[in-house]
Amino acid sequence: MTLYAIFDPRLGKPALPAAIPERFSWLAALLPPVFLLRHGLWLELVVFCVKLVALILLAPFIGDGAAFLLYGLLALWLGFAAPGLRRHGLAWRGWRHRGDRVAASADLAQLEAMQ
Repeated sequence: MTLYAIFDPRLGKPALPAAIPERFSWLAALLPPVFLLRHGLWLELVVFCVKLVALILLAPFIGDGAAFLLYGLLALWLGFAAPGLRRHGLAWRGWRHRGDRVAASADLAQLEAMQ
């Protein structure tokens, strides 16, 4: 069972409620740009790219091993921060936080939220 944050779409927009799971995101940790693009987190993608370029430019000075370790920590942090980033992105786009639900899957959380 997982805790899901339920968000309702903006008024006048017919859409299902969004169910954001409160758990580690493997997609965000392994493929950060894909995760950020998939969820429309453009500003976060720009910040990630700036940090990646900074790591590439600093690698000759701090060493390749340290740069790889820092990248791994950045990806790990993104995996843990993914639910919060998604919630913030939805709230910024005008979605309203309805509440939290505990369910076995996102589909069941959405069904419970619609009732």
